[in-house]
Amino acid sequence: MLLPKENQNVSDSHPIPSEGSGSGIKIPILFGAVLALAGASVYLYYQLGQVRDELNTTRDSFAAEIAKLNETSTVSTQTSRRSVDSLKDQVEKYRSQAAQLSGQAKVEATQHADELAARLEKIQQEQGKQVAAVSTEVSAVKTEASAANTRIGEVSNEVGTVKTDVAATKSELEKTIADLKSTRGDLGVQSGLIATNGKELAALKALGERNYTEFKIAKSKAAQKVGDITVRLEKTDPKRNSYSIVVVADDKTVEKKDRTINEPVQFLLSKATQPYELVVNDVKKDLISGYLSAPKVQTTRN
Repeated sequence: MLLPKENQNVSDSHPIPSEGSGSGIKIPILFGAVLALAGASVYLYYQLGQVRDELNTTRDSFAAEIAKLNETSTVSTQTSRRSVDSLKDQVEKYRSQAAQLSGQAKVEATQHADELAARLEKIQQEQGKQVAAVSTEVSAVKTEASAANTRIGEVSNEVGTVKTDVAATKSELEKTIADLKSTRGDLGVQSGLIATNGKELAALKALGERNYTEFKIAKSKAAQKVGDITVRLEKTDPKRNSYSIVVVADDKTVEKKDRTINEPVQFLLSKATQPYELVVNDVKKDLISGYLSAPKVQTTRN
């Protein structure tokens, strides 16, 4: 179908009154929601990519750090083990000698053995502290990796939620458009889809196929500009939902008498190959409101 210029500024134009003004407001909000959700989805995909890159970098860093810690721990453990084994041998040696000696020599041998035993105990304590420190660092690295994985999961869930919301909103929009009707205009030309209220007009605007200008026109001697034309309201009959207007387009004046609501009033302009359509959705005493539908392609007809 065809739609109105999205930001057309027309003096005295007003939104279309609809049977359910809440529905008319709901659809623009729906379109805004679609745009917002689409933007959020793009942002979340971007964020997810960044998080994945960060996680890969972090994993490489973690792997290198753990390898370094393991290497340091292995070297320290091997060095400490050699020292411990050497001291154990010396302790056993001096205790064995002390058992065979007597007097002052035995006292000295025993004292030396005790000193070596004390050194051995101290080395073993330091080795235990080093192992505990390495274990703590490895645990911290694993905790950070787990946190990064959790963040990936959270962002993935957010992306999934946004995709679901976008699909639901799009489905509601498509349902509204599917409910629209097409009819034949007063020039005998098959019209595009016709909106009968604000909700349906918002759906047509979302399609983007034609330019739309909304209007509210009161009975007056002066004509009112609506898009590329001017319209003067002659009379209204609210009981029959009918009206009569005078349209001035391309410096030509055309009178449209006793037209009814939601009937496409068609007329041709020299710059368009398709007819313009004026649709009145509401008729009150000396007042009509509706919209003008104009083709997007503006070319000179042969």
